[in-house]
Amino acid sequence: METQQTAYRERILVDPEIMAGKPIVRGTRIPVELVLKRLAQDLDFQSIFESYPRLTLEDVRACLEYARVLVAAEEDFPAPTILSTTA
Repeated sequence: METQQTAYRERILVDPEIMAGKPIVRGTRIPVELVLKRLAQDLDFQSIFESYPRLTLEDVRACLEYARVLVAAEEDFPAPTILSTTA
């Protein structure tokens, strides 16, 4: 498990001088948030790699691990909001 955490730390960078401090894939200006959004929209990795040729499978895995660690560290879990489909 430690190896995965180390891997994301080697691949994810948070620097206030780059992208206003948003976490990015190291060596790029690709925000972790963008990678996660693209995965949520379409799990076709090939389309992500075509759009962002510098991105690797290991980078994508690091983004997912980074998100998992952040969620696992949450202490306050808000109750889910149920959206009504009727007006």
